[in-house]
This record gives sequence, structure tokens and C-alpha cells, in this order.
Amino acid sequence: MAKESPMMIEARGLSKYYGEFAAIDNVTFSIPSGKVVAFLGPNGAGKSTTMKILTGFLNPSKGQALIGGFDVHENRIAAAKLIGYLPENGPLYLDMSPKALLRHVGEVRGLSQSYIRERLDYVAVRCDLTHVWGKPTGKLSRGYRQRVGMAQALLHDPKVLILDEPTSGLDPNQVHDVRELLKSLGETKTVILSTHILQEVEAVCSRVILINEGRIALDGTVADLGGPTHDMEGRFRQLTRVR
Repeated sequence: MAKESPMMIEARGLSKYYGEFAAIDNVTFSIPSGKVVAFLGPNGAGKSTTMKILTGFLNPSKGQALIGGFDVHENRIAAAKLIGYLPENGPLYLDMSPKALLRHVGEVRGLSQSYIRERLDYVAVRCDLTHVWGKPTGKLSRGYRQRVGMAQALLHDPKVLILDEPTSGLDPNQVHDVRELLKSLGETKTVILSTHILQEVEAVCSRVILINEGRIALDGTVADLGGPTHDMEGRFRQLTRVR
């Protein structure tokens, strides 16, 4: 049974070793409900490793990951019910239409047919998929495939969203729509998103966690990332220089 906790996402001293190499080292943070948090870092910093541990795709070498109070390693299924996960370049069944694919996902999750119908209607509109609803996913652009992935993450109405590059491949209009969606979802859900687009952080997020060489380099507000000169890119480079 989960322990009562005001935090929806907790990383407690997470480390992941591959031989002597530490992909992440003692990563610790916690995120309450109703927050949209950016998880930043250069390529190879440990972002995807941390996200995979939070979602249960990887086990940590040390530490604990908790979702809604459930230890992800010990209570994998209970934690998974609370999570909507959008991996970067997530796999899709390309011969299936978005509607058929998402219906299949709902059935695999054990959702009732009436609830699947309700949620299909919701995600088709919120992810702007109605006019490609019956087309083979393999015939869709990268941007539309990304929206199908987002719909899959939202389908079961999870309390926690873990999103890896959610606007990758989208055109400016689609990026705007996804950002507005994330802001509205953040009113009731806990959202952690990995992105390389610093303007996205400023537009959507209230907090920034920056990881470099497997360790937390900054955990603060968006203003903290900009520093006194409000130069987010300069501050990012400063914090992610190789030590």
C-alpha cells in the first residue's frame, strides 16, 4: 500500500551504474501535484535514464523512485496506473489507425469499453487527431505521430505525465497547441517534461530541474535558470560545462 505523501513524483538518491560508469548519481527531487516541471540537461546528462527509472522501465542501482507514494520497483503496476509516459520517438503500430491503436491500448490497460469510448473522444479532440483518426499511423507525419503518442499517454487520465521531448517534430502551430494543453493539464496533474527548447520552459513550466553529468546542477524557478541577466542559454551553458 502506498504511504500518504503530498508529492506525486519522488526521486530519492537515484543512481544507475553500468560497470564503473555512473549514468546518474544520487539524483534527488520531489514534485507535488499541479506542477509542470522542466527536466533539462545536455545530451547524455542522464535525463532519459532518470525518466526510465521513474516509469519503471529501468531499475536503479541505488535509491528509490516513487509515484503517488508507490515505490515503482516494488509496486510497478500500481505506479504504472498513475503514469502517462511519452518516450522520445516512442514505438507505434504503424499499420493501425490512431483510433484502432488507442482502442487497443485501452483494452490492454483493462479499461471498460464505455470508458475507452469516452476517452477516445477526449484525446481525439485534445490532441487534434480527428481528421486523421482513421488513417494508418504509418502514413502520418512525424508531428501527427507525436500527437498519437501524446494521446496514448493521456488515454487513461493519469495523475502523472512524464514526457520526453513532447513537441519534437511539431510545426509552430502544433507546438503552441501542445504548450496550451500542457498548461491546462498542469492545473490538475503533475507533469515533468524533458526538452531542449528553452522557450518552451519559459512558456509552460514553473520550475526547472537541470541535470549535468548524472547529477543535479540546478533545482529552482525558471528565473533561476536565467539568472540576473535573464540569459537562459548562457546560464544553461555555464551550468553544463564539463567539470
